[in-house]
Amino acid sequence: MAERLIFHVDVNSAFLSWEAVRRIAQGQEDIRLIPACIGGDPGRRTSVVLAKSIPARQYGIQTGEPMAMALRKCPDLQVFPADFRLYQKNSKAFKDICREFAPVMEEFSIDECFLDMSTMGKLYPDPVKAAYGLKDKIREELGFTVNVGIGPNKLLAKMAGDFEKPDRVHTLFLSELPEKFWPLPVNRLLGVGKATAMKCNQAGIHTIGQLAHQEHHFLQQLVGNKLAQYLIDAANGRDDAPVLPEPEEAKGYSISTTLDQDVVTMEEAAWILRSLTDSVTAHLRGEGARTGCVSVTIRSNDMKKHSRQRTLSEETDVTAEIYQAVSTLFGELWDRQMPLRLLGVSLSHISRDGFEQTSLFVDEQKEKQRKVDQTMDALRSRFGMDAVVRGSMYGSSLQVGRKYRAKQETDP
Repeated sequence: MAERLIFHVDVNSAFLSWEAVRRIAQGQEDIRLIPACIGGDPGRRTSVVLAKSIPARQYGIQTGEPMAMALRKCPDLQVFPADFRLYQKNSKAFKDICREFAPVMEEFSIDECFLDMSTMGKLYPDPVKAAYGLKDKIREELGFTVNVGIGPNKLLAKMAGDFEKPDRVHTLFLSELPEKFWPLPVNRLLGVGKATAMKCNQAGIHTIGQLAHQEHHFLQQLVGNKLAQYLIDAANGRDDAPVLPEPEEAKGYSISTTLDQDVVTMEEAAWILRSLTDSVTAHLRGEGARTGCVSVTIRSNDMKKHSRQRTLSEETDVTAEIYQAVSTLFGELWDRQMPLRLLGVSLSHISRDGFEQTSLFVDEQKEKQRKVDQTMDALRSRFGMDAVVRGSMYGSSLQVGRKYRAKQETDP
């Protein structure tokens, strides 16, 4: 088998860079050179830093931290709102350039992708030179910078791409592991979170190199069999995951929302859950899928999360049937006393085989509900999610909805 060669391309501080390029085109200053970030209204407790400039990072500002905390660290921080239309436009632009360099590209996120360069040796005999050509082309044509990581697999290419930034090319081949990879702390390994890193540190494992040379049975006692095998493989640079040109079919669908105001009444919760169910079932139907299992998740204002699921008697894509399960599960989960901060709905046991179990007797009510769903999907696809509201959401529940929508419209 021919040796694999993978590129990982990652836009440097994507959201902030894309906003900076737009502002420069309008004759304004480059916000990458001042303490600046992309985020929401600091007055909303759910607002966080989505991206920050290098000068902002020098104040200790971190991606994901609350905006209010970031402003305490740097009162002069310039905050710019998110613009996902702009992000989608720039994401497509840089990925279109990436596609010119490789026959197979996998979109990893809005600002990252993998390129399989394994068969491009004759066209690009020097992979580092090719990576510089790609990086410089993106900068010259689009105005923002990327890092390119090069490795024999996706894992090492991504790890290489996360080395020194911005506007850099880095390699991480198997021969380079002892020098570039193994001295890094355990928490730098892709997939290692705080809890796992802490367990490793407590067991005397502080570097990726130490992790690479551990016995499986020792790690298994520490973190479990599956994670132990992953840690040993990853620390030794082993990864056979292919670069996929098309995203894999979703194994499930989920949606959740963190509220600006705690939910304290069943009426409020019902409206929000109905809206979430409307949205996730429209996505389900849009991909020609049905669900056989429904889950509801809640998180109280003490940050404790609880969930419950139910297997349906028949797979379905009908909103009313799914919401009935959602409503029942929520009633079993919530004591109607603890204020709620988060509500979520998940659909699993997904089927796309086009077959549906039918009864000898036509369920006219179900067919009527399905036609309503299809009509609403068509209207919302054309005019937006707020174009039509279900009759079951009228009355006092609609007033709750208006209150939440009004607040969303007044909060940038």
